Amino acid sequence: VVEPLLLLVISELPTYGYHIAKELDKRSRGYFKFGGSTIYSALRRLEREGLVLSTWQQVTQKQKRRCYELTEKGHQILAEELSEWQQFYNATSKVVSY
Repeated sequence: VVEPLLLLVISELPTYGYHIAKELDKRSRGYFKFGGSTIYSALRRLEREGLVLSTWQQVTQKQKRRCYELTEKGHQILAEELSEWQQFYNATSKVVSY
């Protein structure tokens, strides 16, 4: 579940792990509270799979942070995931409202 959510946030603008975690927490109104190890493990998997690319950004003279952006493959996979989620949501809604 976490990887597609990360792809969604990263697709909007290149960003870093802490921001992704905070954004998911905010958008889900606290439902998705992923810890740093969950976020960064998933980001490493996504990078190994070629779905995201990371670069180091200088924040201050002493501080750097890794920034993530989607690759073309990442955009394709996200589109597929969103389509599957929509189909699942539609089917579930029919069952619930039956």
